[in-house]
Amino acid sequence: MAFAGHESFQCRNLWLKKGFDYVKMNKSFNDEDAVVELGVGKNMVNAIRYWMKAFNLLTLDDKTTDLADFLLSDNGWDPYLEDVGTLWLLHFQLVTSGKASAYALIFNELRRDKIEFTKDNFLTFVKRKAEILQITINDGTVLNDFGVFIKMYNRSIAQSKDREEGFSGLLTELDLMNVSPRDKDTFVIENTDRRNLPDEIVLYGMMTTGGFNKSVNFNTLLTEPNQVGSVFALNATSLYTKLESIAQRFPEIVFSDQAGIREISFKSKPDPLLILANYYEQ
Repeated sequence: MAFAGHESFQCRNLWLKKGFDYVKMNKSFNDEDAVVELGVGKNMVNAIRYWMKAFNLLTLDDKTTDLADFLLSDNGWDPYLEDVGTLWLLHFQLVTSGKASAYALIFNELRRDKIEFTKDNFLTFVKRKAEILQITINDGTVLNDFGVFIKMYNRSIAQSKDREEGFSGLLTELDLMNVSPRDKDTFVIENTDRRNLPDEIVLYGMMTTGGFNKSVNFNTLLTEPNQVGSVFALNATSLYTKLESIAQRFPEIVFSDQAGIREISFKSKPDPLLILANYYEQ
């Protein structure tokens, strides 16, 4: 499990583009002039590097990924993250990349036990996992991660804690998480229809998560870790509708529902980056 690295900063809107351009200038985040070139403090330099890796836009040796090149170059698909589909794509990367454990643990596991949860619920959950894995964690670090998680997704929390800087967390527009109306310290991630989630981003998620050959069961997609139902917090009706739509639009994909068996199968598997290219060319 990996916690910390973000220096207590949630990712800001322009950081990913700024970090991408910096790396493409053959610059290193360790350079003495990084704070000048990036126009931020030293801790923020470290945070930019961290978030680029967490979003799968930077490799372990600080090279841009193919996804980063297609998305963030000056003539790329969406360098300034103006399309809501891009935010869904980044959310998917964040949960599944394995670089920021809080996101995977909350969307894939904690929500199964508790649709509503608090920071103490999260800490207890992580401590239980750490005990099973026989690793040591720092309570303060885990709680700090949770605080950054909340600011990343919840508009009111991000704005109230950073009001003087006038920005929200990068992924607040997705409306994935809300504060419980009964308790401001309790948070809710409910499975729902996600109407602004594009079919192509769902299909991209299916293709990159893998774990199957020519077909995959509906319930696997709905409930298994890192599958689209878990990552995007979809309910069964919404996932069903999206799979029907995907099958209608992509002739190499078939969605069947016969004798109580629901599955999606592939005559051929579309390339994930080509799926995204198709989306951004529309």
